[in-house]
Amino acid sequence: MPDLNPFNAATALPEAAPAATIREPIRDSSNARTPLLAFVGDDETEDALHGGLVNIVEGIDIRRGTILHAIKYLAKEPTPRTLVVDISQVANPADELENLARICTPDVRVLVIGKETSIGFYRELVHNLGVAEYVYKPVTREGIARLFVPHIAGVTTGPNALRGASVIAVCGARGGVGTTTVAVNLALLLSMATRGHVALLDLHLQQGTAALMLGVKPIGGLRIALEQPERADALFLDRVSVEINERLRLIAAEESLDGTPTPTPDGIRIVLDLLRRRFNYVVMDLPIPVTGAELGALRAARHLLVVMAPDLAGIRDADRLCQLAAGLGTVHASIVLNRVGMPGGLTTAMIGQGLGAKPTFLIPDLARQLGRAANLGKPALAECTAFRKAMALVAQEISGASAGKTRHPRGQSLLSRMLGR
Repeated sequence: MPDLNPFNAATALPEAAPAATIREPIRDSSNARTPLLAFVGDDETEDALHGGLVNIVEGIDIRRGTILHAIKYLAKEPTPRTLVVDISQVANPADELENLARICTPDVRVLVIGKETSIGFYRELVHNLGVAEYVYKPVTREGIARLFVPHIAGVTTGPNALRGASVIAVCGARGGVGTTTVAVNLALLLSMATRGHVALLDLHLQQGTAALMLGVKPIGGLRIALEQPERADALFLDRVSVEINERLRLIAAEESLDGTPTPTPDGIRIVLDLLRRRFNYVVMDLPIPVTGAELGALRAARHLLVVMAPDLAGIRDADRLCQLAAGLGTVHASIVLNRVGMPGGLTTAMIGQGLGAKPTFLIPDLARQLGRAANLGKPALAECTAFRKAMALVAQEISGASAGKTRHPRGQSLLSRMLGR
C-alpha cells in the first residue's frame, strides 16, 4: 500500500532545502530573542528533537511541557524566532494554537508535534492555521532534520512568509483634536487587552508628542529609514524603538525645525513591512495633510480612525478624510468624536446630520484631565476612568478583545490574525 503520510513523503518539503546543505550552525543576529524554543511532552520526542538539531541550530532551548506551557511562558517572555510545541496531550489543539497566536509576534515560525496522523489534520494546521510544519509521533532525528530544519533556516517560502500585523492609522480631521492622545492610549490598551505585541509609529517627525505623553525620549534613526530605505534592515527596530512595556514599543522622531523631512514611498513601505513582521498591531499617528509618501501608509492600514472635534470644520474635514479612505479602497474608516459636550460645541445629533451617519465612537469632554496627564507624561488611561471606558470600546472594535480585561480574546482565526486580516 502506498505511503500517504505527507510528513514522511519526499514532497513534504522542497528538494532544494535538505538539512545536509546547511553547513554552518544557524545563528540569530539579535541577542534579544531565543533562536529556538521547544516545549515537548516526553523523553523520546526531546531526544529526537535535540538529536535532529544538534550541530545544525545554535542556541536551542528545549523544555518539558505542552503548548499550554508555551502559552503561559510566552505571555510574559519575548517570542523566539522559532517555536516548537507539543499538542499530543491537548484536548482542543486548534483553540490553543489560536491562543498562542495572540501572544506571539507574527514573524515566529511555529512547528508542531502531535499524535494525529490524518492528512486532513495536517492540511488544517499547515494550510488553514498558519503552522509552518507538523509531524506526528513517534518522531525521529532524521525526520526532525529533514522537515523542521529548512523552516528554522528560513529557506522555505509560502503563504506564511507574508504574515503581518494589523495596521491602524489614526488621523485628525484637523490639528489639536486629540489624535495623538487616541493613538497612544489605543496602543496601550491593545497591548494590555490582547497581550499581543504592539508598535506605536509616530510619523510626526518634527513636532510629534507621542513620546512626551509616554514620558520617554525618541531614539534617532526613523527619519533616515524613511528617507533612505536601503539603510533600514532587520535590526532597524532594535536600534530606533523605545520599549514602553514588555508588549509595546514606540518608534518616533524629534527632528530639528530647521530642516524638511522628506519620507519616500519606499521608506514608508519598508518601515511598515519591518513592523508588520514583528508585531501583532501597528498603530500609526499619521499627520494631516497626508503627503504622497504617507498615502502609502494610509493605503496599508486595515482601519482608519478619524478623530474630530464637535465643530463645523471638523465635520467638513472628517468627511473629506473618509472620502480619501474610500478612494484608496483598502481602508475601513471610523469616526471618533472627541470632546463631546464641550462648551460651544455642536451636539452629537448635529454631527451625525452633518456627516450623514452617527460617529462610531464618542469621547466626552475631558480637556482638564487629559491635559494634566499629557503634561505629567503619563497615559491618560491611568488618570481618567471615563476616558478609559470610551477608549475601551475603540480597542474592542479593533481587536475583538475586551479592553477592560487582560485575558486573551477569542473569535479570530490564527491565520487571519497572523496575516492581519
